[in-house]
Amino acid sequence: MTAAEKDYQKILKHSHHARVLIGISHLLDWDQETYMPSSGAAIRAIQLETLAGLIHDQKTGKKFKSLLEKLIDIPTGKIIAEGLPSAKEAALREWRRDYLQEIALPKKFVKEFAKLSSQAVLAWREAKKENSFTKFSPFLEKIIAMSKKKADYIGYKDHPYDALLDHYEPNTTTKEVTAIFSDLKKPIVKLLQNISNAKQVDDHFLHGNFSHDKQLEIAHVILKDMGYSPERGRLDISAHPFSSASHPSDSRITTRFHKTSIISCISVILHEAGHALYEMGLPAEHYGSPLGDAISLGMHESQSRWWETRIGQSKAFWKHYLPLLKEKFKGVFDKIELGAFYKAVNKVEPSYIRVDADEVTYPLHVILRFEIEKALIEGSLKVRDLPDAWNAKMQSLLGITPRNNAEGCLQDIHWAMGGFGYFPTYTLGNIYASQLFEPFAKKHPEWEKRVSEGDLGFINDWLGKTVHQYGKQFTSHEILKLATGKDFSINPYVSYLEEKYKEIYELN
Repeated sequence: MTAAEKDYQKILKHSHHARVLIGISHLLDWDQETYMPSSGAAIRAIQLETLAGLIHDQKTGKKFKSLLEKLIDIPTGKIIAEGLPSAKEAALREWRRDYLQEIALPKKFVKEFAKLSSQAVLAWREAKKENSFTKFSPFLEKIIAMSKKKADYIGYKDHPYDALLDHYEPNTTTKEVTAIFSDLKKPIVKLLQNISNAKQVDDHFLHGNFSHDKQLEIAHVILKDMGYSPERGRLDISAHPFSSASHPSDSRITTRFHKTSIISCISVILHEAGHALYEMGLPAEHYGSPLGDAISLGMHESQSRWWETRIGQSKAFWKHYLPLLKEKFKGVFDKIELGAFYKAVNKVEPSYIRVDADEVTYPLHVILRFEIEKALIEGSLKVRDLPDAWNAKMQSLLGITPRNNAEGCLQDIHWAMGGFGYFPTYTLGNIYASQLFEPFAKKHPEWEKRVSEGDLGFINDWLGKTVHQYGKQFTSHEILKLATGKDFSINPYVSYLEEKYKEIYELN
């Protein structure tokens, strides 16, 4: 073993300990959202605050710095170690990037933010339940103030939002996202207008009273077909569905039940399992190294939205699973043909809730959130004016106004978690997924036939070889270039939506 390899193994061992602590933190978050008794809230906030401090120490301490600077020049990013493979050199660059961001944040600040976000999540949950924005607004004020301070600590070139966005989608700026969303908004709004003038799709049979137990039975069948292993994951219920992984061998998901919709739970399952399969597919031998971590939230969302929309809303998927619905809910879907069901699942209609939005209106929900949180961070929008600003943008983009704040500005958990900068990754994920789907379909021209037979495993195999196995060796745009031979583009996403929905709605 060379001297460089020995030094690499030393920093990997140190970083492995930090990653274990992060995994424990994720388990505490998962428990808080699923099984934690309400009286445990106060101590849970302190537990998460304590862990955040320990993780920060591990990632910024003198020992880590001394290990890192033997391998890479921290100020310049020049690799010092000789003879390491390119993947490990990429890991060094990611370690350096992470170190510079972590070292910029005082430990006291990190602990306070962790404690505040834990408290804010619980306040948000009550506020949403009671439709009371004033119950959450004081916490949101503090979250925004700390997010601004976080941006100042990390530093930015043009806009404070840059520092927050970069945490979720590295090397992406506010200016770039603004341009992408501006280019995307025009064809999406035009398509939505054309659909609104067409004959609407009938989806009445998707709504009714559907047994939660039977919905779960269907969910477990789909998860098994996808390759989601019960030995390495589990499915639970939470107020806001999420995926939480502490290691490739422990990747958990939650769902929720819509009062009247059969599709909602299935869509959530596909989405969250897409996240979980990504985590399960990361190389366990690199756990603790950037090579064992996901590339970005945008790439993560590409995996979840891939499964939820490109597979779960395809005619091939329902050719196989509609008979299962007919079996579980006898008499409900007996007379429904595949073509009618496929159209119903893909019905386009502006709605209040992002997670229930159709494919065409979904990016507009994300654009709304991006524009609002950017304004909150730059100070051009005050928290007290958030409900009115939200409703005005909903009316402008989607032509509807929420009836209350619970189905308006209180619907998402992200701001309570301190996740400013997260929302753009949902639409970036859709764009990535569409670009990745082109080489997938070329490699597997028979994909629809296989999916219609319930064969889903080959999809995860392709994604594993194309995305999962690399960890953070490449950036999102580099992965796209490797897979497609082309640079990042919104065109495959726009073309997919236009072609699919022109057919469904018989548009000229």
